[in-house]
Amino acid sequence: MFRDVRRNKKQVLSEERAREILSNATSGVLSVMGDDDYPYGVPLSYSLKGDTLYFHSAKKGHKIDALQKHDKVSFTVIDKDQIVPEKYTTYYRSVVVFGRARFVEDVAEQRVILTHLAEKYSPDFMDGCDDEIDRCIKGVQIIALDIEHISGKEAIELAKARETETTVE
Repeated sequence: MFRDVRRNKKQVLSEERAREILSNATSGVLSVMGDDDYPYGVPLSYSLKGDTLYFHSAKKGHKIDALQKHDKVSFTVIDKDQIVPEKYTTYYRSVVVFGRARFVEDVAEQRVILTHLAEKYSPDFMDGCDDEIDRCIKGVQIIALDIEHISGKEAIELAKARETETTVE
């Protein structure tokens, strides 16, 4: 159902490495089927828990309207994007996730997810987390992306360096 990564198989990241990148990155682009069937990509912060990515959003807007119509989405994270002008190339590493999005309606579950997001983005300020959640929870929509497929790819130079345990400048 999902296509294999094109190019040299050495460039394909293991699922474990792809998940590590997803776990450590702080933002990515959620792509949905937007108005008039135009693709719509929106940058978002997120958290990964198990096989699910979580996002928070306003309760209304283009993204919410699109997700109400089509639950199939993709999410892309760029881990490395180093332009190497003298070699006419880019040292890149990225991960793409495909899955289905759903709205999390249970308030207790929303609180757990918002706490998880706070642990990722504001770990030194957890003392105020519950108050912040109380303040904003009524205006927040939590979106869960249940992962169906994950793939990652990196520049051949990075793949070769990984293979030989060297670094690329």
